[in-house]
Amino acid sequence: MIKRTSQDIRRLNRFEVLRRVYAGPGAMSRQDIATATGLSFATVANLTAELLEAGVLVEAGHEDSSGGRPRARLAVNAERGALIGVDIAETSVHAELFDLALEVRHSVERPLPPGDVRPSDVVDVLAGCVEELLSVSGVPRERVLGAGVSVPGMVEREGGVSSFSPYWSWHEVPLRALLDERLGLPLWLDNPLRASTVAELWFGAGREVDDLVVLTLRAGVGAGIAIDGQLYRGFTNSAGEWGHTCLALDGRLCTCGNRGCVEAYVSTRGIARTWRELAPGDERATGADDAATVAALARAAAEQDPTAAAVIDRTGRYLGAAVANLVNLFNPRVLVLGNQVVDLLGERLLTATYEAVTRHALPLPHRAATLRRSAVAHNAVTRGAATFALEGFLNDREVFGPVSRTRQPRERRGGRRTGSADAEA
Repeated sequence: MIKRTSQDIRRLNRFEVLRRVYAGPGAMSRQDIATATGLSFATVANLTAELLEAGVLVEAGHEDSSGGRPRARLAVNAERGALIGVDIAETSVHAELFDLALEVRHSVERPLPPGDVRPSDVVDVLAGCVEELLSVSGVPRERVLGAGVSVPGMVEREGGVSSFSPYWSWHEVPLRALLDERLGLPLWLDNPLRASTVAELWFGAGREVDDLVVLTLRAGVGAGIAIDGQLYRGFTNSAGEWGHTCLALDGRLCTCGNRGCVEAYVSTRGIARTWRELAPGDERATGADDAATVAALARAAAEQDPTAAAVIDRTGRYLGAAVANLVNLFNPRVLVLGNQVVDLLGERLLTATYEAVTRHALPLPHRAATLRRSAVAHNAVTRGAATFALEGFLNDREVFGPVSRTRQPRERRGGRRTGSADAEA
């Protein structure tokens, strides 16, 4: 078990309090927050006092209590500052400006050059996106509390280094340092697997359950994992590379250089290849790019094209077999499927996937698991990336200060993180 300091515990509890306020149907009293988190009322009172002092929360009216003083209701102060979330995808950069309530204020998307994208290409496009966001919104740069950036592949989070990208010839690229020279903003880097999972923890299925797996299905494929309400990163921040686990021995060549990977069958590239295999000579299966081809596949299936339907069903069988491995391995309460492939292929893909999961998963973990589409509004990756920036701001010692050595942690009386403790002020 990882031993946590009082400061670690207080930071996690601060996240939990704020997550519950975000998840609530509206403003919440301190009593509501204590009930939702399992933290003691005294701890909630101390943490909300910090968040009020930092301007993250504001009082939003009062509610009657049974015989006592009216209870103050607390809400996120949307005007406290702005956050930026950036999704560097394989073919484009999508950036969004959020207020502190994580509501989208402005969005911009710009294409990346075709072929082997260089780090300087990404930096130029991303910097242009940020400048456009600030210009259009009229938000001064000093009002931006931070920017989260999702980059595909393996990311060394602490150093802000893109360790390896299977899509471009990137190895040990100091991306945060390159971006810092252009942006001059607090920056947090990670990959789309973890960004999507953090978005679900704060704004989606993670509001309801502690153990979930979030599947990213687009040009890249992977699984974000949350255990006991916390993102699981692995020892080198590379947990979740499920897309590069083997589905078929000696199967298709994958972008990572291996054969038979899950990604080679259920990514946009893999689905386009399946269509070409089942319908050789069909010009619709050779679109301008893989995403366009999958969009054409969806249209063909909607028009009752039997081959298009067969492609989606076969993709669902591939996906279901791979998802069953996750069900057996992690025993999650919920598996969330999201991003481009699911958005395009919809319910037919989910139905075929679920049928295959039923065939391949063990009965007990299968009965416990629910398969669902992501309900996170807009782009889950940009929202999750912006949440990285929010978490970074909540860790800022200049804003919240270090935990005093006189504060002694004690055992939690219930709640999401078993084994952790309340840190009383």
